[in-house]
Amino acid sequence: MSDPSEPTHARTAREAETVTAELLRSWRLPDPGDDKKARGDVVVVGGSRRTPGGVMLAGEAALRVGAGRLGVFAPGSIDAQLGAVLPEAAVYALPDRASDPFDDSARATLAGADAVLVGPGFDDADETRDTLLAVADARPQCLALDAYALGILPGVDRDRLPEALVLTPNREELAILRDGDPGADLAEDLAPAVAEVARRYRAVVTCYDVVAAPDGATWRIVGGGPGLATSGSGDVLSGAITGFAARGADLAQAAVWGSWVHARAGDRLTERLGLGFLARELVAELPLALREVA
Repeated sequence: MSDPSEPTHARTAREAETVTAELLRSWRLPDPGDDKKARGDVVVVGGSRRTPGGVMLAGEAALRVGAGRLGVFAPGSIDAQLGAVLPEAAVYALPDRASDPFDDSARATLAGADAVLVGPGFDDADETRDTLLAVADARPQCLALDAYALGILPGVDRDRLPEALVLTPNREELAILRDGDPGADLAEDLAPAVAEVARRYRAVVTCYDVVAAPDGATWRIVGGGPGLATSGSGDVLSGAITGFAARGADLAQAAVWGSWVHARAGDRLTERLGLGFLARELVAELPLALREVA
C-alpha cells in the first residue's frame, strides 16, 4: 500500500488514480481574476492550406476552458481566412520559410504567452520541425505539442525545449515516441507506455484515458467513448489542456483537467446525440462540462 501521507503527484505509474469530480474540486483552478489578462495568454502555432481547422478548434477550445487571450500563428496562405472565422484571436503569419527565425515582435509574443501549443493542422514533417525549433528558440514558458509536432519530436534535442512540456499523442504517436515506430505493439493498458514516454521526455503526457507525469504519477480518465474518435477531437483536447495551463494550473493538473473535460464533453454529447457528433460540437460543450465540477 502507498503511504496515505504521500502527495497524489508522487504516486507511481502502477497506482494510477481514477479522476473524479471530487478530485478535480480538491485541486481547484486558479482564480480567474477580474480581466482577460489574469486568465492567461495562449498561442497556437499550426495550420496548413489542407487542414486549416486544427488551429481553429484548438484555439477556441483554449478559450472555452477559460483562457483569457488567444494568438494564432499560421501560414500566410490561410492567416486572412483564420482572422475572419476566428475573430477572438490575434492572427500572425508564420515566416515564408519555416527555417527562417521569427522577428522580434513574434518572439516577444511567444515568450510572453503563458502557454504555447505547436502542431494542430500542420501537414509537413520538415516544416513542423523547423517551426518547432524556431518557437523553442523564442523561449516560451510552457509548450504543448500535438499531431506532427509529436511525430518529429524524437529527432529534436529535448534540452532545446522548455522544462514545462506537455505531449498529447494518439496511440500511433505514442508508439513513435516510445519505439520510433508507429506500428510498434502497445499493450491494451497504455499506462506503462505513457509513463515511460513521460520519463523519457521529461514531460506530462496524455494519451486516451491515461495521464502521466515525469515523476511516475499517473491518472486514469473514465468516459469519453467512441464518439471522441472523430476528426479534430485531438485538436480540441490539446487546446483545452493548453488553456488550463495558461490559466496557471499545475501542468499535470492542466492535462488531467483538459482530458477529463474533453471526455465529459463527449459523454454529454453521446447522451443527447449518440454517435456522430463533431469536434466543433465538443468545443461548445467544454464550458458546460467544466461547469459540472468547477
